[in-house]
Amino acid sequence: MALEGIKDTLKQRGVRLTRQRRILLELIDESGQHLDAERLYLLAKEKDPKLNRVTVYRTLKMLKEGGLVDELDLMHIGGDQHFYETRMKQEHAHIICLRCGKVEEFFGEPLQKLRRQVESHFGFQIVLARTEVGGYCSHCQVLRANEVKEAAAEQAQAVSGEEPRPRSHHRSA
Repeated sequence: MALEGIKDTLKQRGVRLTRQRRILLELIDESGQHLDAERLYLLAKEKDPKLNRVTVYRTLKMLKEGGLVDELDLMHIGGDQHFYETRMKQEHAHIICLRCGKVEEFFGEPLQKLRRQVESHFGFQIVLARTEVGGYCSHCQVLRANEVKEAAAEQAQAVSGEEPRPRSHHRSA
């Protein structure tokens, strides 16, 4: 478990694992989500009402600088937001839907094979690899296909001079 490794590393570095730091680490490691600093703060505050934003940001900075937590932008699905996850997880790729923002994690041999190929081809020693793949989940593919059909129908009506029909409201990417 990544959390145990992080706790051991902090202990070796002489960093006290306060209750507040433990709460944040557990949230990052065990939530199953990619959380940004504000969401982390809100979830942590539920567990410890005395916790403040400054503690959250200082802890994230310390964990990031110590190489224990990765700060991810996840194809900027949240604008300039950054998301956090423990680094001691097995290497994986993030698969991000550019429409709804859903994030999946892909683990497996293909990533290890790619890593070996890059190292071999370039004579490069990889220390850290981050892989992000952006596209559209199956649900959003259907929505986009419907939007394309609606747009084509509207354009055909405009060309023929017909009155356009009311359009359904979908978020487009």
